Amino acid sequence: MANQLTSLPEIERLSPGCIRILGGNPGKFTLQGTNTYLIGTGPTRLLIDTGEGKPSWIAALKRVLDEERASITSAIITHWHHDHTGGVADLLKSWPETKVYKHQPGPGQLDIKDGQTFQIPGASLIAVHTPGHTADHMVLVWAEEDALFTGDNVLGHGTAVFEDLGAYMSSLEKMKRLFKGTGTGAAYPGHGPVIPDGPGKVAEYIRHRGQREEQVVQTLRSPRPENDEGKAEIKAQSGKASASAAWTVMELVRSIYRDVPESLHPAAAGGVMQILQKLQREGKVSVVVDGEEERWRLAGSPGANRSAL
Repeated sequence: MANQLTSLPEIERLSPGCIRILGGNPGKFTLQGTNTYLIGTGPTRLLIDTGEGKPSWIAALKRVLDEERASITSAIITHWHHDHTGGVADLLKSWPETKVYKHQPGPGQLDIKDGQTFQIPGASLIAVHTPGHTADHMVLVWAEEDALFTGDNVLGHGTAVFEDLGAYMSSLEKMKRLFKGTGTGAAYPGHGPVIPDGPGKVAEYIRHRGQREEQVVQTLRSPRPENDEGKAEIKAQSGKASASAAWTVMELVRSIYRDVPESLHPAAAGGVMQILQKLQREGKVSVVVDGEEERWRLAGSPGANRSAL
C-alpha cells in the first residue's frame, strides 16, 4: 500500500488557520505518518495530536512555530493510541506550560467533555465524543470552516479499524450530521491527505461497512470451503455436522478478502469478528464451539445455538 500513497510534504499549510505536520512515522497502518495539526492564526496556537515521538516531528514543530512567531498553549489528543500520544513528552519538554486535553485523560492531562469548545485566535473547535475506533475517541468540529478533524474514525486513504462496530456505526452517523450541509465541508483525518468532501466520505464509510456486513451474511449462506484434504468433512452426529457446515473467522476472511494480500488478512479478521459480534447481538448469527475452535452460522440454521461439541 505504501507505494500507492500520495506523497505528502512534512509540513503543509492547509488553510490560513491550519498547518499539518507529519509525525515522521510512515508505515502500513500509519500511511504517510500520523497527521498533527497546528490550529489558529495568532501568537498562541492549539495542537491536535502529537505523533509517536519521532525526533523529526518535534524539530519540524519548532521550525513552524519559529516561522509563525507563535507558541503552543494547549494540545488536544483525539484518542489513546501511541501514534497520537507518543510526542506528548517532547511537547511538554519544549513547552512545559502546555495544557494537554484528552477524553478519559491520563496522568497530568485534562478531561475533554462531549461538546466542549476550545477557542484560540482564528479558530474555535467543538469536541464531540465518537467512540468506535477506540472508546475515548473524539472528533473536532471547526466551526468557521465547516470542517471536521476526524481522528482515526475516517482516514484519507482506505478504511479504519475499530474496537466496537456498533458504536463505530453510530459515531459515523453522528459525524455525518456535524457538517452544516451548506457545502461539502473538508475532513482532516488522523492519517492521509485532506478529504475535500467530508460528508461524502463519511457516507461512503457507512455504505462500505454495510456492504461488508452483507458480505458476511451472504458468505454464511453459502457452503463453507473444503478442508485441507480437499473435501468438506461431513460427520455423522448432528452437532458435528452443524460445526462442519459453519465458518471460522479466517475462512470468512479468505473468502471475502480473496483479492487482498494475505499479509493483511489478520487485520481484516478483527473487522470480520466485530461484524459477527454485532450480528450476534442482533440475533442474526450464532456461534458453534467445535473443540477449541469457534465457528459461525446464521441464526435459525440447524445446530446454530451455541454449544460445546
